[in-house]
Amino acid sequence: MLKQTPLYPLHLKLGAKMVAFAGYEMPVHYSQGIIHEHLHCRSHAGFFDISHMGQCLVLGDNAASELEQLTPSDITGLKTGAQKYTVLTNSEGGIIDDIIITRIDSGLMIIVNAACKDKDFKYLESRLSGRCTFKELPDQALFALQGPAAATVIARFSKQAAGLSFMQACATEINEIACTLSRCGYTGEDGFEISVANQDAQQLAKLLLAEDEVEAMGLGARDTLRLEAGLCLYGHELTEAITPVEAGLQWLFKKGHDQFPGADKILNLLQQGSEKIRAGLLVESKVPVREGSVVVNDEDKIVGYVTSGSFSPSLNKPIAMALLDRNVACPGNTLHALVRNRKVAVTVTKLPFITHRYLR
Repeated sequence: MLKQTPLYPLHLKLGAKMVAFAGYEMPVHYSQGIIHEHLHCRSHAGFFDISHMGQCLVLGDNAASELEQLTPSDITGLKTGAQKYTVLTNSEGGIIDDIIITRIDSGLMIIVNAACKDKDFKYLESRLSGRCTFKELPDQALFALQGPAAATVIARFSKQAAGLSFMQACATEINEIACTLSRCGYTGEDGFEISVANQDAQQLAKLLLAEDEVEAMGLGARDTLRLEAGLCLYGHELTEAITPVEAGLQWLFKKGHDQFPGADKILNLLQQGSEKIRAGLLVESKVPVREGSVVVNDEDKIVGYVTSGSFSPSLNKPIAMALLDRNVACPGNTLHALVRNRKVAVTVTKLPFITHRYLR
């Protein structure tokens, strides 16, 4: 039985095409389609229902120090209201999930991926000591408002939230609806994520969607936007068999930190360099190159595989991300992706495909 978010009736009213995703019925797009939604988000503002994702709290004085033992990042250094993107690692150095952590007065608020929610919550509960309190937040919905007009829209309701910088959060009210806003997102654009009680979700969504700049967006545009922004998707660029070094996430490591699962392998790869590395691919034809496509060199030797691929509305051509042998992952290098036994030329490129527009 598929679950539904608090906005399910609203999605139907707005004409969404619903699909099964991570155990939920979710909108993949609305009447004008993915390309229209994608471009509207890049030029104005898009509203996304992401209530299928998991939200939880780790409370107590030891919350930051204990969570730091489960990630390679600096959690103890987070100040109240600051956020951190990081990963939970396993004993082999692979990635259990990528998460967003927000420091709050009483501890930490964490957002996890929908498909990993159950395993993440069980893992955190099993690894945290009795000195911390773990609490799921099933009664909270989660929205994203993304795009160059997002800050203008939020400023009409909360000057405090509009004054945040990238990866900062605050508790505020929007038309007397209590919520937590963070200035972050998954599109490469400036924007916000909003945690609000389920009972207030429809009212808040309708309020934001009534603004002239804002249109509802589905999972389709969310995926093409994040791909252009060179952002990882769990189950694609990140898995329990892919290390943070291979995924190109070295920037999230805390210097000198070696007390986290898989640290020996990960830190060795960080020093020696991994055999494979995540890279971007520009597809030199109109043929889309999809996840799982094998990548070969001029001698037809397999040198990697595509982790995500789609048409880029912003660039008007297909693009992809791939896990490639390090020696071929040089920008400008020409390789070939195999699509239905046909060789499609691709050019290695730096990520992201489009420039991030975060407010730092």
